[in-house]
Amino acid sequence: GFAEYQLAEGLIEFTHTEVDESFEGRGVGSALARAALDSVRAGEEPLGPRRVVATCPFIKGWIDKHPDYADLLDGRGD
Repeated sequence: GFAEYQLAEGLIEFTHTEVDESFEGRGVGSALARAALDSVRAGEEPLGPRRVVATCPFIKGWIDKHPDYADLLDGRGD
């Protein structure tokens, strides 16, 4: 699976997340979301430190289910 994103000054916009059908329902998408957002939070290059724009419905939904990550949101696309 993968999570597509675009970087801008101080921002990371997650635009699309995809997991192969054979791995759906096994937590792969959730692991991708958590790892990506943890990298942003930790300030790890190239993802962080940035504010998150969650235009990807999966990433947005994941953050909605895990509100302890909502502090990363920039407010656009959510």
